[in-house]
Amino acid sequence: MPPIQDFATRVIDNVEQVIIGKRDSIELLMVALLCEGHVLIEDVPGVGKTMLARSIAVSLGGQFKRVQCTPDLLPNDVTGVSVFNQRTSEFEFRPGPIFVNILLADEINRATPRTQAALLEAMQEQQVTVDGVTRPLPRPFLVLATQNPIEYEGTFPLPEAQLDRFLMRLSMGYPNAAQEKQLLPHLQREHPVTKLQQITDEVQLLEFQKQVWEVHVDESLQDYIVALVTATRDHGEVALGASPRATLALFKTAQALAAVRGRDHVIPDDIKYLAPFTLPHRLIVKPEAELRGSSARTIVKEIVERTALSLE
Repeated sequence: MPPIQDFATRVIDNVEQVIIGKRDSIELLMVALLCEGHVLIEDVPGVGKTMLARSIAVSLGGQFKRVQCTPDLLPNDVTGVSVFNQRTSEFEFRPGPIFVNILLADEINRATPRTQAALLEAMQEQQVTVDGVTRPLPRPFLVLATQNPIEYEGTFPLPEAQLDRFLMRLSMGYPNAAQEKQLLPHLQREHPVTKLQQITDEVQLLEFQKQVWEVHVDESLQDYIVALVTATRDHGEVALGASPRATLALFKTAQALAAVRGRDHVIPDDIKYLAPFTLPHRLIVKPEAELRGSSARTIVKEIVERTALSLE
């Protein structure tokens, strides 16, 4: 078994001791980690989003913190603040919860735009600037943000610039009846996350993040990725198509998925599988198209189905 596949399989198997029946979602989070990307989980409460983030952090031996986003959450509550020390007569920086390996920003759309913007620099540049001083964040660094797709009262929709920073958007969904029944004895006495063991470390992950870039992507597949993204810009029902950042996201996630599945090259199915997770949240659908029942996800599905792969 290739090293990256072995690494990903061990982490996924470990996390599955806590998160039952969501192997596909765990695999996608491993892809995001290998790409140094961030993930937006849009799902209802109680499906295991927090436990998923905690389980991955424990498996990697990394630090995990959770921020509950509310309208009164300030940017400094996330990034940190400088406090005057009377004994030394100097300001001391007290780092915020963002200085971790995995940050769960729960219900991110309940935070104000100002606080949401505080995450932008961290997500894109892996650094934080407070009081004119720039401080690097630990590596690896992953922001796992959640939002409830049902309740919109008292929320602040994420702007396009913020959404574009997320490598992928996914939904875990409800477990099926058999999986939900399996949860009942699984959660008796103590939560399984308290018994979860670290099985690797951040140093190994950082090395694999470099190796992912070596996965071969044929030129015809590079053209295919560009064609898919370009098609979102030319689609008649789309007001704003995917950015070049989306092209890179689809390219990089395809490399990571191929590595996780034990290959040293990308195949067309990798790209088709990942397009619904990397493209829809970057599109703005025209209002009249939405009234006719179109959505960014259905448009991307249509584009994938109609875009031909040229093998020339």
